Amino acid sequence: MNIIKTEIDGVVILEPRIFNDSRGYFFESFSERDFNNNVRQVHFVQDNESKSTYGVLRGLHFQKPPYAQSKLVRVIKGMVLDVAVDIRRGSPTFGKHVAVELSEDNHRQFFIPRGFAHGFAVLTDEVVFQYKCDNFYAPQSEGAIAWDDPELGINWKIPASDVILSDKDRCHPHLAQAEWLFDYNENLY
Repeated sequence: MNIIKTEIDGVVILEPRIFNDSRGYFFESFSERDFNNNVRQVHFVQDNESKSTYGVLRGLHFQKPPYAQSKLVRVIKGMVLDVAVDIRRGSPTFGKHVAVELSEDNHRQFFIPRGFAHGFAVLTDEVVFQYKCDNFYAPQSEGAIAWDDPELGINWKIPASDVILSDKDRCHPHLAQAEWLFDYNENLY
C-alpha cells in the first residue's frame, strides 16, 4: 500500500497495490497491522455504506468527544470529491482542508483523523460509498459546519445549483460561528 501524505499532518491518502489479470483485479482493501504500523494506531469498530446520486453533498460532519471518530473512506462505485477540514482550534492548519477524488477506478482511500469535519460531493450519476469508523455513531454527539462557508474555500467540483442537501445539512454554522470545535492540544485518542 502506498501512503501519500497531504499538507495536513495525519490526513493521508492510501493507494492499494492492485493485481490485475484476465479475470479482473484483486487488492487488499484493509489490513489493521499495516494501517497501524504505517498510518496510526486505530481500531475500527463500525463499517457504513451509503448510496447517492449526482449532486448529493453530505457534510461537513463530525462527532464530539467522547464519541469523536476517525474515518477511513472509499468509493465502490462512481466518484466523489472527499474533503477533510481541520477544526482543531490552535492547530497550525486550522480551517484548512484537503480534498481528494475517490473513485471505483483509482481505488484510493482517505483517512480522516479525529478533530476534522468530513464531507463528500457526488460527481457521477451514482455512488456507493463505504467508510470505517473507530467509534460508534452517537446522535447526541453530532456536530457540523457549513459546506459552503466561503472562508473554507472548498471547490466541490459541482455547481452550487446542483447541490442536493439533507434538511439538516442546510443550516450548519460557518466555522467562525461554530459553538463547539476541537482543541488542538487535547489528545483525541
